[in-house]
Amino acid sequence: MRVLILGGTGEARALAGRLHERPDLHVTSSLAGRVREPQLPPGDVRVGGFGGPDGLADWLRRERVHAVVDATHPFARTISDNAVAAAQRAGCPLLVLRRPAWVPESGDDWRPVPSMAAAAALLPELGERIFLTTGRQGLAHFAGLDLRFLVRTVDPPEPPLPPRTMVLLARGPFTVHDELALLREHRIEVLVSKNSGGSMTSAKLTAARELGLPVVMVQRPPRPDVPSAGTVEQAVAWLDAVPHDHAG
Repeated sequence: MRVLILGGTGEARALAGRLHERPDLHVTSSLAGRVREPQLPPGDVRVGGFGGPDGLADWLRRERVHAVVDATHPFARTISDNAVAAAQRAGCPLLVLRRPAWVPESGDDWRPVPSMAAAAALLPELGERIFLTTGRQGLAHFAGLDLRFLVRTVDPPEPPLPPRTMVLLARGPFTVHDELALLREHRIEVLVSKNSGGSMTSAKLTAARELGLPVVMVQRPPRPDVPSAGTVEQAVAWLDAVPHDHAG
C-alpha cells in the first residue's frame, strides 16, 4: 500500500515514523520547502510543490498512491484545498490530520480575530510592545504599524517588516520558564499567535496567562469537508481501513 503524507508538522513526522516500521506500507512524505533546514521524517521525502491540484492528481496516478494524509499546518489553506481537489480527480481517499486547536483556560485574556489583517488592526489599542509569533508569512500586515515588535521565526523573515522590529530566530519546543523570561526581558505587553495547537509552542500562552497579557489569537481557517483525525493513532486506524487493492 502506497501512502502520501503532506506536511512537515510534528504529526506528519510521527505518522511517517509509525508507518515506516510496517513492511506492508510504502510511505512518501512531501514537504513544501519553506523551511531551510526542515526536520525530515523517516522514509522517502520529496520537497517542493506539485504544480497545483492537477499536478498533484497526476502524481497520485503515476505513483499509484492508495491514500493521502494531509498533515500540513492548520493554516496551510492552499495545499489543503489542492489536496481535496487532487484526491477527488485521482479517485484517492484523503484524510486530514490536524492537531486539536488551543482553547482558552481560566485566567486567559484572548482576543479572537479571523485574520492577520484583523490582528494588526486590533494591536494599537492593546499595547506598544508586541511579541509576534505567527511565523514568517503574513508579516506585511503589520508593516505599517509604529509599534515595537519582537518577531520569532525559524528562518529569517523577508520584508516588508514593521520599522521597529527585533527578529529572534528559534525553533520550539519552548518552556514556560524561558517564555516568561523572554516576555519580561522585552517588556512585552501583547502576544499575537495563530491557533496552531500542539505542545511545541503552547508555553507562550501559559506565560502570557501568568503575566496577565492579552493574546490576539488568529483563528484557524475552516477545515476541508473530508474525513479527519486529531491523532496519529486515529490516522493509522483510518489507513488500515483503506482498501489495499485501490490505487489512484
